Amino acid sequence: MNYWLFKSEPFKFSFDMLKEKGKAGTQWDGVRNYAARNNMKAMQIGDLGFFYHSNEGLNIVGIAEVCALAHHDTTTDDPRWECVDIRAVRDVPTPPTLADIKNNPKLSEMALVRLGRLSVQPVTPEEWKEVCRMGGLNPAP
Repeated sequence: MNYWLFKSEPFKFSFDMLKEKGKAGTQWDGVRNYAARNNMKAMQIGDLGFFYHSNEGLNIVGIAEVCALAHHDTTTDDPRWECVDIRAVRDVPTPPTLADIKNNPKLSEMALVRLGRLSVQPVTPEEWKEVCRMGGLNPAP
């Protein structure tokens, strides 16, 4: 299993909105960055990802699961853009903030700290466990 981080501005698409989509989930569309697209192309069914609220909140609020492999992003006619489908798994009880993450030496190399603007990022297993611990999910799912 691989781990990821999905960033979204909550006023555009929040974790609560993802939860409303239910078990079917929804496509993670509108991504127009090659590195983020390539990250989605590397995802497998069942991979887990943090759901991060950017601009407002600046915290990891939930855990999502990849429920469909990379496919054409239906929000564009351009065949270069693909996306995965994700569904909500659970809330993070104590959402770690960006400041909390930046202040944790164990997370100094995390993509969220180093590549702040990338909308879909990889997370290492060690980072996953540490952020889950910080968020009150111990053991990590």
